[in-house]
Amino acid sequence: MRIATYNVNSITARLPRLLAWLESSGTDVLCIQETKCTAEQFPAEALREAGYESAVNATGRWNGVALLSRVGLTDVVTGLPGGPEYDGVQEPRAISATCGPLRLWSVYVPNGREVEHEHYAYKLRWLEALRKAVAADAAGSLPFAVLGDFNVAPTDEDVWDPALFEGATHVTPAERAALAALEAEGLSEVHPRPLKYDRAYTFWDYRELRFPKNKGMRIDLTFGNAPFTAAVKDSYVDREERKGKGASDHAPVVVDLDL
Repeated sequence: MRIATYNVNSITARLPRLLAWLESSGTDVLCIQETKCTAEQFPAEALREAGYESAVNATGRWNGVALLSRVGLTDVVTGLPGGPEYDGVQEPRAISATCGPLRLWSVYVPNGREVEHEHYAYKLRWLEALRKAVAADAAGSLPFAVLGDFNVAPTDEDVWDPALFEGATHVTPAERAALAALEAEGLSEVHPRPLKYDRAYTFWDYRELRFPKNKGMRIDLTFGNAPFTAAVKDSYVDREERKGKGASDHAPVVVDLDL
């Protein structure tokens, strides 16, 4: 069984590429982030024609998450239970469902903007709410994983130049401690292998030719419970999908399971 997580940076802009990638990759379940559309604009019919059911949490131009599955899609929970609000609303950043033999969450963690910004404090509150919300699934007997764009690089090895990020979001001790707290609920990170170079980056900014120069970050992550990680056969960053015209600034992260 093949699952993946992918920040598409607008599903409407990326739909032809996404459909082609789903077909060529043979992905059974895909966790999507940054749909940048409303639920009504989400291309559910085109995905259904490709063989995928959809569960969507999306309200407009920013944010938005989804789950696509061709192995079943039940017990959908839209949103982050107990999650914090920002500017008076709970943003569409989480969705979970049972997909065949798995329970999965697709998450898009807030960016944080700057350490002194309220969005950074919101990010830490959001990660704490996520920790609490996944605890029951993490402790269950069903293979379970939370996948998505966490907007946190777990270690200095996960950014192309740590010195450039000093004092910035994505690498602060508090953000990394939040990931450690999530893992303490009974989850372990599944580390992907790179298909090129020695570091498995998942995001490269569009600016300054950062992708061809491989100046990236690893912020798209997978955390699974023991039944999930025991089934992992392989994981890799599909760097090829970041290439070419019309690509997202993220690459899909693929996890193969013996289920």
